[in-house]
Amino acid sequence: MAELLTPDLCIIGGGSAGLSAAATARAFGASVVLVEKGEMGGDCLNTGCVPSKSLIAASRLAEAGRRAAGFGVSFEPPRINFGRIHDHVSEVIASIAPNDSVERFEGLGVTIIRGRGRFVDKRTLEADGRSVRARRFVIAAGSRPAIPSIPGIDGVDYLTNETIFDQTRKPAHLIIIGGGPIGMELAQAHHRLGSEVTVIETADFLAKDDPELVGIATRRMQEEGVALMGRTAVIGIVPSGNGIAVTVENERGSETVVGSHLLVAAGRRPNIEDLGLDAAHVRTDRRGVVVDASMRSSNRRIYAIGDIAGGLQFTHAASYHAGLVIRSALFGLPARENRTIVPWCTFIDPEIAAVGLGEAEALRRYPDTARILRWSYGESDRARAERRTDGLIKLITLKNGRILGCTICGEGAGEMISLFAYALANRLKVGSLMKFVAPYPTLAEMARRVAVEHYRGALGSPWIGRWLGLVRLLP
Repeated sequence: MAELLTPDLCIIGGGSAGLSAAATARAFGASVVLVEKGEMGGDCLNTGCVPSKSLIAASRLAEAGRRAAGFGVSFEPPRINFGRIHDHVSEVIASIAPNDSVERFEGLGVTIIRGRGRFVDKRTLEADGRSVRARRFVIAAGSRPAIPSIPGIDGVDYLTNETIFDQTRKPAHLIIIGGGPIGMELAQAHHRLGSEVTVIETADFLAKDDPELVGIATRRMQEEGVALMGRTAVIGIVPSGNGIAVTVENERGSETVVGSHLLVAAGRRPNIEDLGLDAAHVRTDRRGVVVDASMRSSNRRIYAIGDIAGGLQFTHAASYHAGLVIRSALFGLPARENRTIVPWCTFIDPEIAAVGLGEAEALRRYPDTARILRWSYGESDRARAERRTDGLIKLITLKNGRILGCTICGEGAGEMISLFAYALANRLKVGSLMKFVAPYPTLAEMARRVAVEHYRGALGSPWIGRWLGLVRLLP
């Protein structure tokens, strides 16, 4: 007879979402079983955020060497050792892996089951010959690359984010299908490390971001030499010698692009198969497990968080979800997801970061009261000193000063967006951004500068003139 475990919480998936939930639950003294069939740390550690940002860091150093002449500093052209770059990426993963390891979580008191978990009824999960009947379950099984139905794709070798970081030799010509964050980040990084790169996107590049800011970033990528083919359909793929030929079609007609390697970065698919969700009476759709605002599924005992919950696919969003689930599942307290406070960043150069409502959505919802405040990087002394003046901040507010959102394209956008995310999460008004002092010269000064723009329209007010007139009468 299978061993029966009855913890407070059973978590399916040892990626960023599941591990965050497990660690937090144990911090409160709850008993936890965690089921993971693959590598601990999931996509973020092994094939996502960590390796991609490590590769980007190497590529930025190469680009800095090329830009150095403008500062009066000369380097030899960068010499790229792609094998050593692969080692650098692996070393970063290895340095972080202990934080996500079985040993660490067993040390925290989590019971780890290494195997596939599958629900056999509404209350019971089976994994590795054991049965788990938890008070609450959390599905955190993540997502995987989606492979589009393109004629010929099954007849060629292609890479995804799960395999591209295994490369120890530089791709001569990397063709990328997909102009979202993953595709664009890896495109620029590989080009800066010496590869020829072509990106093919059926719609618009980085379609979820502000088009004006995307335009700033894509112009930089094209100036560097990345070939961008937007609003272009892939109609066929065939082997070509030692490489791959991709036939595309757009308003200009059809053409064939021949490359050495093909990367598919055309979105993600939730890992909802083989979990026995039908047996558990858990409703799903094409985006993943259907959940309410507290991340609870159609089965009141089962929650879903992270990528599999069909919403924001970011590591920090997964951690946010974990906090909501602990509040609701363990303590029975109200919890409600608020996606408007969750920022995101695409780590191309210049970076694009956003939080809350963008310009188009704000004007749609509040056509009479929304205001778009703008500040250019070209007006920042620090950006001028760094020769990084391509960039723009858009702060979206209402006329009464309520902050609705912010979008930034420029150097350090991913760092600066946190200030605006804090203001939005705490329902601060634009005036609050004028009450702090940023050291000079820093990029953070621009947060205060863009806030001042909210009051510029008031300078011509007759009430301001009358007030100043009264003050002049004072001794």
